[in-house]
Amino acid sequence: MNNGAYQKGFALAEDADLVEGEEEEATVETDEGAAEETATETESAVTDKGGEEEDDDEEKPITSSPDADTYILFIKPVVSSDLPAGKVVRVLVGFTNNGKKNFVIDTMEASFRYPQDFTFYIQNFTNVHYNQVIEPKRQASFEYEFIPNEALHARPFGLVININYQDEDGNIFQTAVFNETVNIVEADDGLDGETFFLYVFLTAVIVLVLVGAQQLLASLGRKTRTIKPRVTVELGTEKNDVDYEWLPKEMLQELNKSPRRGTPKVSPRKRRQNKRSTGAGEE
Repeated sequence: MNNGAYQKGFALAEDADLVEGEEEEATVETDEGAAEETATETESAVTDKGGEEEDDDEEKPITSSPDADTYILFIKPVVSSDLPAGKVVRVLVGFTNNGKKNFVIDTMEASFRYPQDFTFYIQNFTNVHYNQVIEPKRQASFEYEFIPNEALHARPFGLVININYQDEDGNIFQTAVFNETVNIVEADDGLDGETFFLYVFLTAVIVLVLVGAQQLLASLGRKTRTIKPRVTVELGTEKNDVDYEWLPKEMLQELNKSPRRGTPKVSPRKRRQNKRSTGAGEE
């Protein structure tokens, strides 16, 4: 009995030791798991912090290079403050490399911005690629053109023209060669069809007014003009074969005395007879 009780008690003691051992092992495993979880959280925190730093690096704005010098010249139109809507605007951009490294001109772009907030885009224009290398102490010119939308006329907008380039080390730069507010005006097309017909109509009206005035003045002149009677002048003939014998003597005398051109000539015989008849009448 005693031996059986002893064996039974020993077995119970071993079971208790085993249970305590299992509890200790479970406790140890739990502590290691917590430590591992803590390490994992720390690593994730470090990773998140690194990712935030990378995002901050990506969000840094691209600036211009201190070794680059740019200028812009408006070719069409010459005045940059007023740009025609629906017409081609052409600019010339100059780039000077004042550094010791080569620059590669990549692209040029332009856009219309909201005047009160230049971060708000109204219209984007073509992104032109150049891929031209500019050596140190050299300069080059680039032509760029764009067409403002016809619906934007009679309103001011912010015009931004950027040139993108990089150096031989791969550093990317961007320079705003133009960043000002401009006015979009309606394009002057010159003489269009409507204006041409208007000018033709006005010309026709002016011609009709002039013709009417001329006719009116002519009619008034005819009314005020006095009509003179036409005097009929009879001219005699210079032929000597005309017979004046049938005329009375008094009429012949009057014709001889008249100084008019065309007085009928009297033959010497007739003249002598007239003289005789005149002398006989006087006696």
